[in-house]
Amino acid sequence: MKLISFIISVLDEQETLGILCDEIRQNIPDGFDYNIIFIDDGSKDASFARMCELAGQDKKVQVIKFQRNFGKAAAIQKGFDIAKGDVVITMDADLQDNPKEIKNFLQKLDEGYDMASGWKKKRFDPLGKTLPSKLFNFVVSRFFGMRLHDYNCGFKAYKKKVVKNLNIYGEMHRYIPVLAKSLGFSCGEVIVEHRKREHGKSKYGFERYLRGFLDFLTIRVITKYKRSPIYFFGGIGFLLTLAGVGICLYLVYIKYFLVEGISGRPLLMLGVLLSVIGVQFISIGLICELMVYLKGGKSDGVVVDKFINFED
Repeated sequence: MKLISFIISVLDEQETLGILCDEIRQNIPDGFDYNIIFIDDGSKDASFARMCELAGQDKKVQVIKFQRNFGKAAAIQKGFDIAKGDVVITMDADLQDNPKEIKNFLQKLDEGYDMASGWKKKRFDPLGKTLPSKLFNFVVSRFFGMRLHDYNCGFKAYKKKVVKNLNIYGEMHRYIPVLAKSLGFSCGEVIVEHRKREHGKSKYGFERYLRGFLDFLTIRVITKYKRSPIYFFGGIGFLLTLAGVGICLYLVYIKYFLVEGISGRPLLMLGVLLSVIGVQFISIGLICELMVYLKGGKSDGVVVDKFINFED
């Protein structure tokens, strides 16, 4: 019998937890067992007490309590670390994700995908959330070449091999499909029902957009240049050095061929500055390459799917 591990990050959702557990139990398909992993991400209400009560009633419920609020990505990663399920499903605790969709996620994985991401095609969120989300999804899809409609949807299903090879932090939970793709995993999409929030309120403010943008840059670097950082830093350094040297050569031409003074020209300072910064970028790239080599070489971040040994 296959096991499904549900990872649910909780922040001040005391009213919904019991209902969510009941709905999950009611929608476990035949042939599957389950366990529910609640991560209390610094709740200030009675959520932790309620989770402990549920764990006392059902041995398949596990509870982890963070010392303070570390964020959704940290909670999901902790769940990934301890999950033992053949399939891992992440859900929000606010009841906006409908457990009736579990069977559809499992079906998508049975089609051969390594993970399945939910798409809240019809949303019941205010315009202040839906418009930035649409812009975010458009930019990420075009930039990373992965056409998903809803990166922000927390309702996702993974095969075990995916979660055991992911390492997320900050606000990177939004970019899990991109990270999975960079490791060679495939991702399907499932249209899911999005229910209105009946209890509590949204925990996300405007600051998440700034953090999300900074993580966007981080994801770009680690997915494309993680194993060869010299290509990133060295490329920038080469262009800056080339520009700086070009400016300096131009000033040499002015001084010795046109016999004009250059000491008071701002262009001289710019040329020297670009050259120095360019060399520094190249040096950073070489240091990063050395760190990658000492850490384990170019195989870091490579996922082995199968190993076949033909013995004599």
